[in-house]
Amino acid sequence: MSLFKTVQKQVGDVVQKAVAEGALTFSGAVPAFVVEPPRDVAHGDMATNVAMVLTKLAGKPPRVIAEILKPQIEALDFIESAEIAGPGFINLRLSPSVWHDELKEILRAGVRYGDSPMGGHQKVNVEFVSANPTGPMHAGHARGAVLGDTLCRLLSKAGYDVTREYYLNDAGTQIDVLARTTHLRYREALGEDIGAIPEGFYPGDYLKEVAQALVARDGDKWIGKDEVEWLEPLRLFASAYILDMIRADLDLIGIKHDVFSNERVLIENGTLDKVYKLLDEKGLIYVGTLPPPKGKVMEDWEPVPLTLFRSSQFGDNTDRPLKKRDGNWAYVMPDLAYHYDKVHRGFDYMINILGKDHGGYLERIRPGVAAFSEGKARLDVIYNNIVKIYKNGVPVKLSKRSGNLITLREMVEQVGVGAVRFFMLTRAPDSELEFDFAKVVEASRDNPVFYVQYAHARCCSVLRHAAEIMPDLDLSDKALAAQALPSLTEAEDILLIRALANWPRSLESAALAQEPHRIAFFLMDLAAQFHSFWNKGNDNASLRFILPDDSDITRQRLALVRAVQIVLASALAVTGCKPLEEMRNDSTAT
Repeated sequence: MSLFKTVQKQVGDVVQKAVAEGALTFSGAVPAFVVEPPRDVAHGDMATNVAMVLTKLAGKPPRVIAEILKPQIEALDFIESAEIAGPGFINLRLSPSVWHDELKEILRAGVRYGDSPMGGHQKVNVEFVSANPTGPMHAGHARGAVLGDTLCRLLSKAGYDVTREYYLNDAGTQIDVLARTTHLRYREALGEDIGAIPEGFYPGDYLKEVAQALVARDGDKWIGKDEVEWLEPLRLFASAYILDMIRADLDLIGIKHDVFSNERVLIENGTLDKVYKLLDEKGLIYVGTLPPPKGKVMEDWEPVPLTLFRSSQFGDNTDRPLKKRDGNWAYVMPDLAYHYDKVHRGFDYMINILGKDHGGYLERIRPGVAAFSEGKARLDVIYNNIVKIYKNGVPVKLSKRSGNLITLREMVEQVGVGAVRFFMLTRAPDSELEFDFAKVVEASRDNPVFYVQYAHARCCSVLRHAAEIMPDLDLSDKALAAQALPSLTEAEDILLIRALANWPRSLESAALAQEPHRIAFFLMDLAAQFHSFWNKGNDNASLRFILPDDSDITRQRLALVRAVQIVLASALAVTGCKPLEEMRNDSTAT
C-alpha cells in the first residue's frame, strides 16, 4: 500500500471514530476523499479534502468539520501537525520518521517499488498500432506504438493482466492497391521499364524489396497473367511481407504484440454474420431511414431504407446502418465483429489506441459492445495527435523509403531508441507533438530525455565514486536500508524523499486515467528535484553525498542517492527506456 493510501486509511478511521463518538452524525460509509500532495510544498506534506466531501452528508460547513477532525488527526503518531486551509482543506505535516521508513521501503523493494495490486489481475486488451500492412512504420505510427506499449507496461505494474493486440485491416481496397503496386514493382524487378508510379499507387522504395522477394519465390510466374489470377496471391504475399517489416520496426523499439487479429479472418469465419444474428435476436435491428447529415446542405438527398442498429438505445446520438444501400456490410460491421470477438475471448475491459483522424470511433462502437456484452464490457479509446518532424527547426516530410513520411527506422537510426520512446511521451496524446532531431540529442536540461537519463547516470556515478574512495563501506541495499537515518532531516532531504514517495501514487493515477505521459512528467519532476539537490550540495557542504571524513552521514546520503536511482529506473522501465549508467556522446541512443 502506498504511503498516501496508508494516510488516507488513517484519516478515514478518524472520521469513523468521530461518528462513533457523536462528534459527527451521518449513516453509511465514509464517502470517497483524496489525500494528495499540496499544490504548494510550503503548505505541508499532504492535503485532504475529507471535510469538504462530508459537508452534505454531515450537514455542517467544511471548516466546522475540519475543526472537529483536526485534533484527532494531530493525535496520530506519524502526524506532526494539521492545518486548516481555504474552504476546508486539511494540510498535514508528517514526522521525518515516516519519510525515513518510506526511503527504507524503496531500498527493500528495489524496482518493484510502486507495484500495485489495484488491477486485481483483471484482463485488459490493449489494441495499438494496427497500421494497415501497406508500408513501413512512420512517425505517426511510432507515437501510437509507444503510447500503447507504455500503457501496457503501466497497467501491468498496476496489477492488470494485459494482452497486447494488433488488428490488421487486410480486407479493404487498400490491399488491392498494394497488390497492384507490388505487381508493377515485380515487373520492374524482372527488367521492365515501368516509368513513373501511377497516381494512387504506393510510391515508396520499400516495395522494390517486396517485389524482389516475390521474384525470388515465384520467378516470372505472374508475368503476362490476368489480374484475376495474381491479385489474391500478391495480396497475401505483400501484406504478409510488410507485416514482417512492421514487426521488425516495432522490435527496434522493444515492442512485441501477443495477438495479431485480422479483418479477413473475421469475414471468412462468419463472425460478422454471428454479430448480426445476435443483434437481430435481441430486437435491435430494423429497416428504416436516417435524417440527412447535420451541418451539410444536400439538395439531392433522399431518404433511403437502410438496415439499422438501434445504437441510440445505448447512448449513441443516432442509429447506425449495418449494411450499405447495395446490401454489403457497412464500415462499422467489421469493427463490431472484431470487438465481439474480443468479448468472446474473455475481455471485458478493452482499450484502443487510434489516430486522431479516427474521431467518433468510440461513439460508433461502444453501443454495439454494450449490446452484445449486456453492458458488462467496457471499451475506451485514446486518440493520439500528429507528429511533426523537424531538423534544426526546419520541417521534414519526405522519405525515400516510405515515399511521403519519415519512417520509424530512420528516426531510431538517427537519435536512438530511448530518445524516440521518451519524446513520444512528452505531450498528452491529444496534443500535437514536435519531434526535432537536433533537440532530441541535445545535451541540455531543455532535452527531457537527456535530463532524466543524466539524473540516473549521476546517481550511478556517485555510488561508483563512493565505492572507490571508501571501499570499506557496505553499500548494499540491505545495509543501506538497515541503518538509522537521523541526518536526513534537512528540508532538501525531505523534499526529495517526498518526490520519491509520490511514485506509487503517480503510477496508480496514471493507470486509472489511462495517461502514460504522466510517467514521463513524473520522471522529469523527479530529475529536476534531484538535480536541484545536487546543485545545492555544491554550495552547502552538509548536503553533499560523499563526506570522506564522516562515513555515517555518507551512508545515509548514499541511501538517498540509491533510492533516487531505483525509482528513476522503475519509472523508466514503464516508459520502455533503458536507464543509463553513464552519459556519452550517443547517450540518448539506448
